[in-house]
Amino acid sequence: MPKMIEHIHWPDAPNIWMPYAPAIKVRGGSTVYLAGVTAAPVYHHHPHRPAEFDAMPRTMEGQARAALENLKRGLEAVRASFDDVVTADRFVTDLTDQDALNRVWAEYFGGAKPATTTVQVVRLATDPRCLIEINAIAVVD
Repeated sequence: MPKMIEHIHWPDAPNIWMPYAPAIKVRGGSTVYLAGVTAAPVYHHHPHRPAEFDAMPRTMEGQARAALENLKRGLEAVRASFDDVVTADRFVTDLTDQDALNRVWAEYFGGAKPATTTVQVVRLATDPRCLIEINAIAVVD
């Protein structure tokens, strides 16, 4: 069976733009789980070496773009794209920058609208300068 991803909306949903779908129905394909990515290099030393993260952008817009570029590389490694993402969770250290995040998100996801949750956290594990982490699940043929 060929892969099919269907965005499901409530029957009485208003006609407004949202960056996500309330539900996703998938038929066929294989599920791929993508680890959380930040603006930091995906491949870095453990234990962490703070100097490896010095080149990260300092703004939400810059970090969102860098994190989504890291996610894009993970998707490409499994021959997928943002259109194949069915769920993506966003962990941010400051919710006041959601407008910047959503602008960059729209650039990368376009018409794709994965089921999404955004959660504010005190700190991300990679480095205290990280503002966002994104994990995702995709379905590929």
